Amino acid sequence: MRFKDKPYVSIQVVLKPHALYSLFGWDASSLNQGFLPPDQFGAIELDNQLLTASTNEERVSLLCTFLTEKMNQTKKRDELIEQSLDFIRKSVSSISVKQIVSAFHISERQFQKRFARVVGISPQLYIRIVRINEALRLMKTGSFDRLSDVAYALNYFDQSHFIRDIKAFSWLSPKTITMKVSDFHSDEAGSSYL
Repeated sequence: MRFKDKPYVSIQVVLKPHALYSLFGWDASSLNQGFLPPDQFGAIELDNQLLTASTNEERVSLLCTFLTEKMNQTKKRDELIEQSLDFIRKSVSSISVKQIVSAFHISERQFQKRFARVVGISPQLYIRIVRINEALRLMKTGSFDRLSDVAYALNYFDQSHFIRDIKAFSWLSPKTITMKVSDFHSDEAGSSYL
């Protein structure tokens, strides 16, 4: 990358939805800011080390070591919620909260509270986000001739519901997105659609 005519490197860590809870033990529902300075998660020393590191490989190693140490120190996991995230991902076209609580034998109220604490949002919102990302992935494949086919594949009630969801998360119409679908970022870490 180039930034103001100088080379610029961006190293990104893509975390799973439960990472704030698993790595730092935080109640994710209490975090409402988009940026966390290093002092909020014990990374002041890491920040200094990253700035003085001479190579990107060294920076990546520092990040990996830091995250591994955090994971080993915190030892907080909610395996039921982690399993439910995987369940949602695998069943995105036909999943509901009622199906999840039935499959995992937990009350809906308890599930909602635990999910919000670990992921930071409600399971219903998370399911909507996963469905939209899956819709965009399907649109990118070119396997569907019409948007209504994508909506049908993901069990949307109708095409207008599908269009409203797309617009709610991307502020773009599905037609606009379809025209630009090849511009979406995709790499080894995953795809960024929204």
